[in-house]
Amino acid sequence: MFKRLREDIASIFDRDPAARNAWEVLTCYPGLHALQIHRLAHWFWARGLHWLGRFTSHLGRWLTGIEIHPGATIGRRVFIDHGMGVVIGETADIGEDTTLYHGVTLGGTTWNKGKRHPTLGKGVVVGAGAKILGPITVGDGAKVGSNAVVVKDVPPGATVLGVPGRIMEGGTTKEGARFAAYAVVANQDDPYSKAIQTLIEHSHELDQTLKAVTEKLARVEEELARHEAEAGKPETLRAVK
Repeated sequence: MFKRLREDIASIFDRDPAARNAWEVLTCYPGLHALQIHRLAHWFWARGLHWLGRFTSHLGRWLTGIEIHPGATIGRRVFIDHGMGVVIGETADIGEDTTLYHGVTLGGTTWNKGKRHPTLGKGVVVGAGAKILGPITVGDGAKVGSNAVVVKDVPPGATVLGVPGRIMEGGTTKEGARFAAYAVVANQDDPYSKAIQTLIEHSHELDQTLKAVTEKLARVEEELARHEAEAGKPETLRAVK
C-alpha cells in the first residue's frame, strides 16, 4: 500500500509543476485521496461486499467531488488533476500512468448489463470536461482534448478533439514524449477549421474577381456607348444592349 502511495506522489510531481512537496501533495490533492478511497472501495466490491463498497465510494465522492464506482479498475500511477466533477463508471478500465483532468466522464451509453464503459490504455491524457462514452478503447498514449466527446475507438498515440471527437494526428507513442497539459499540442490546427477558412478565402477571391469583371464590363459598355454616340448610330447600341 505504501509503495503504491509513494508511486502516486512521485507521479504527481512528474506531471504537476504546482506540486511543491510531498506533505502538500498528501494533504491537499483530492485526486490522490479519491484513488486511495477507491482502492478500499474496490477491495470491498471484489469480495462481494457491494453495499460497503458503494458506501465507501459515496463517502469518497462527498469528500473529494470525484465519483469512482467501486467496480472500476484503475492501474498504477494514475493522476486525477483538480478532479472536481470526474465520473468513472463501473466497468471502466484505466491503464497505468493515465492522467485525467477535472470534469472528465468515463460513462456508459446503455442500460444493459455487462461491459458498458470505456477502456483507457497506458499513458492516456484526457483533457478537462472530456466525455468518453461506451465500451470503446482509447489506445496507449492517446490524448483526448478538453470538452471532446468520444464515442469511437481511438488508436494508440492519436489526438482527439471536438464534438464528436475527431482524430487530429495519429502515430505510435514515442518513448520519453513530454506530458502535454490539458491535451493541447503546440501548433496544432483543426483540419475542419482550416477547410472552412480556405473556403472563406476562396469565396472572397471569387467576389473580388466578379467585382473586377463587372467593373470591366461596365467600362466596355460605356466605351461602346461613347463610340456609338460619336458614330451617330444609337440603334446599334440598343441592339447590343
